[in-house]
Amino acid sequence: MTITGSGSATPDQFLSNNDLALMVDTSDEWIKARTGIGKRHLASSSVSLSQLSAQAASKALEMSGLAPNDLDLILLATSSPDDLFGSACQVQSLIGASRAVAFDLTAACSGFVFALVTAAQYIRTGSYRNVLVIGADILSRWVDWNDRGTCILFGDGAGAIVCQATETGDRLLGFEMCSDGSQNSSLNLGYQGLEKSLNTKAEITQGNYQFITMNGREVYRFAVAKVPEVIEKALYHAGLSAADLDWLLLHQANQRIIDAVADRLKITSEKVISNVAEYGNTSAASIPIALDEAIRQRKVKDGDIIATSGFGAGLSWGSAIIQWGK
Repeated sequence: MTITGSGSATPDQFLSNNDLALMVDTSDEWIKARTGIGKRHLASSSVSLSQLSAQAASKALEMSGLAPNDLDLILLATSSPDDLFGSACQVQSLIGASRAVAFDLTAACSGFVFALVTAAQYIRTGSYRNVLVIGADILSRWVDWNDRGTCILFGDGAGAIVCQATETGDRLLGFEMCSDGSQNSSLNLGYQGLEKSLNTKAEITQGNYQFITMNGREVYRFAVAKVPEVIEKALYHAGLSAADLDWLLLHQANQRIIDAVADRLKITSEKVISNVAEYGNTSAASIPIALDEAIRQRKVKDGDIIATSGFGAGLSWGSAIIQWGK
């Protein structure tokens, strides 16, 4: 498997820390000191997750040199689809990939890494040759904008990569994935139903979903402890060490987490890719957005080895060691 293209898309409108300070008891200094975030891009009511995903996908396809009808499979990693039944098929239609099977994969902020690993398995078995992997979320739909503990964190966006079969080596060098449902309450977006009687014998619940809830302290402890460990395991599977890495690319949740993980792995700041200041936490979109920007800025070059890691709700976490280029 090789990765031949990348693309990303974010909404034009954004909310700065100073804007948020007019809404809740916070300040630019307070937010930056605790998260490193300066602003977050937010989707308007006229922007759908499928549209953002299609924009990112089209850019990735253009870079790869593939036409939409060359695609065999589309994996959409998201926790905020336009349709609860899934949005991957809408993306398939929007980009004109009529030959591709498409489905959603839900693993929150770990979703892109999990989808990348899933794509590799389809390619390695020979089932598919050309796979589009998208990470996208519009979590602003599910944020309580009166809760300063969460509303300062989340932004919206989409990122995509094209994975292709190759005869000249495998660019997914190693991976590791983990889950721990016993800590689910630390970060979730739970169903909230109202009881409804259909007759004297049957009762159901109908409703919506709660706002995002998070125990920030527990999530921070979890990430700082588990992410270096899972990266080291993925490196072991790849036959590499942290010293072999050209870049560290983590889920863009919090700059303090990124810095702490880099310190644990003894990776210098010059090798860390971060754009959390510009976009905030875009969940499954954060890694592919940052990767695409680094590629287009020519920071990431052909042959560079990148350790990626996603972590978040579930709780779930994982790492994939990839090598950029054809």
